[in-house]
Amino acid sequence: MRPNSPSSGQWYAPISPPNPGLTQQSITVPGSALPGRTPIYKNAKFPDAVLGTDDYKVTTAYEAFARGLAKSAKLKCLGHRPYDPATKTWGKYVWQTYEEVAKRRDAIGSGIVKLHENSLSGKTSQYCVGIFAKNRPEWTITDLGCASQNLISVALYDTLGGDSTQYIVNHCEMEMIICSLDHVAQLLAIKHQMPKVRVIVTMDELDSGEVAGHTKASLLQSWGKEKDVQIMSFKQLEQLGNQFPRAHNMPKMDDIWTINYTSGTTGNPKGAMLPHHTVPASSLASGAATGAGPNDIAFSVLPLAHCYQRSIDNGMLYAGGAIGYSHGDILAIVEDMQLLKPSIFPSVPRILSRFAAAIRAQTIYAPGVAGAISRTAFAAKNAKIEAGGDNTHILWDRVWCAKIKKIFGGNLKVISSGSAPISHDDYRFLQCALGCSIVNGYGLTETNATACVALPKDCSVGHCGPPMVLNEFCLRSVPSMNYTIEDKPNPRGELWIRGPNRFREYLKDPVKTAEAITEDGWFMTGDVFQVDSMGRFGMIDRVKNFFKLAQGEYVAPEKIENYLLSSPIAAQIMVHGNSEESYLVAIAGVNPDEFAPWASKILNRQINPTDIEAVKQACQEKKVKDAYLKICEANSTKGKLAGFEKIKRVFMTVEPFTFENDLVTPTMKVKRSQAAKFYKKEIDEMYAEKMVEKIAKL
Repeated sequence: MRPNSPSSGQWYAPISPPNPGLTQQSITVPGSALPGRTPIYKNAKFPDAVLGTDDYKVTTAYEAFARGLAKSAKLKCLGHRPYDPATKTWGKYVWQTYEEVAKRRDAIGSGIVKLHENSLSGKTSQYCVGIFAKNRPEWTITDLGCASQNLISVALYDTLGGDSTQYIVNHCEMEMIICSLDHVAQLLAIKHQMPKVRVIVTMDELDSGEVAGHTKASLLQSWGKEKDVQIMSFKQLEQLGNQFPRAHNMPKMDDIWTINYTSGTTGNPKGAMLPHHTVPASSLASGAATGAGPNDIAFSVLPLAHCYQRSIDNGMLYAGGAIGYSHGDILAIVEDMQLLKPSIFPSVPRILSRFAAAIRAQTIYAPGVAGAISRTAFAAKNAKIEAGGDNTHILWDRVWCAKIKKIFGGNLKVISSGSAPISHDDYRFLQCALGCSIVNGYGLTETNATACVALPKDCSVGHCGPPMVLNEFCLRSVPSMNYTIEDKPNPRGELWIRGPNRFREYLKDPVKTAEAITEDGWFMTGDVFQVDSMGRFGMIDRVKNFFKLAQGEYVAPEKIENYLLSSPIAAQIMVHGNSEESYLVAIAGVNPDEFAPWASKILNRQINPTDIEAVKQACQEKKVKDAYLKICEANSTKGKLAGFEKIKRVFMTVEPFTFENDLVTPTMKVKRSQAAKFYKKEIDEMYAEKMVEKIAKL
């Protein structure tokens, strides 16, 4: 045990009691405990099996889509909003049926193979095809086309920089990239660093009626010729496939379906190789969480290059449901939802926090009668949940919730939250305001985004539910951080996962693979969890994410950040410290919708949340920073944090960590080392400010 580390049992994010009607959620396997490891946990509904699918004929991504096609051939499959360049507006949703998507899938798969036969390596299967675009029908059709010919799809993150893009392309020896038009020039500019790339297919039209010789096609194809790259449109690829149709080259369950590169906070991304059998496995899991069926519509808004959204979308295709894509403007999500009317909405805390802030401003924070009614409704629904009930209410669901749900299309049935912990306040408020199931889940690239998820009827907070039916869990003690399986009241340790959704290996990296997978098949997540007496798991820390202060105290920053983010005022926060300083400081990114009215009261002047410069100026006011530090102090005390775990200074601004400044990964995790260098001046000033105060007191 390390001296001065957080003492055992002194802190942990509390898991609140479940609804009285809920039974045990996971069970332990007798005799499965090993030294330093808990017994194996399984989903209580299926204690004797780990299920890879509920249909044993479905073992691949190809067969998973075939299942949905058989269920819903004439029904909606993929929907998008077309753009009208003349009016510069986005239209209503236009749909393709399952049959139409299947036909296009066949053509694209055949076209890709024909191109490889003609001008590329001549390989016939299991070679990599890149997909580089925001969510749209062509993304999914390309992915399905690859599966129909036993090819490996590799997603390039829309938010990755050129260095990572060229690394991935070269690492998996990619020869063809299918992308949106806006990425063609970017790829051509770095083509000299990607020698194997020979074909770039743009999902958009290359000819929009421009003057001959000045079309996008002529300009890009001329540039491509200089770079020894063939440029063609998706339509041309589809026509090629229709001209030279091929029988499906059906994959086997152990063939590689995709290589998904993890968005690490340091170093080059690792290529997690996911076999085909992970697709029906994760589809079963996501379907169990959302209850998806042929009559459901899922909103596809999170990057498909990240396994979370891709798993949800695959679950919809498996179930025969429909997928409607965001038109790409993250600020216009509500507009998309009002037109789409989705029943399933996969989201992340950052988006849900903004929704919660906007709804609060119009309801419980509103003046007059409307505000009073909203506060009464919220209090009644919250009291029911606190008493162990669900989030429905015979009166307020019709009088209050229905109006709020209408803002998001009116049909919301399930909202899933993943990728990061959601604040308890936002979670509870949205449960009450929207009246639908809001389930918090956990998964990783290496488990195809699925692992555990809270049960829809469990309205308690602080956990991600039991293992899904496809997984086994266990916890391993981490004595170096003072987390042990003997901790009370809940065992704590690193989460290990096993099941049919686990990746095979990291591409060309046996060392990292051996560090991640044990000899008996467990994937070591690197995340610290606790498990309560009901068998519900909740994340509390990262194994390697800690540092030491000047007096020898060990600090786990993510644990502290989770408590500080329980206040809706900040949407982002990074706690910082080092061995040369005796206390912690923080960089906080405020949520303008929550911050502006709060700061207005402190400064006694009106601050408009849409006036970002005014918000930034208010962030620098000492009164504001002192008031925020008091909130942090209260949340830290509530979380039973030690004195050295409380921040003493804060720098506040709007969105300090973004894709543009390269301080977050595509899954919105802060790159701590880079962020500390980027904000070195502000960090140094915070420590200097504290030193000046010390000297002044002498």
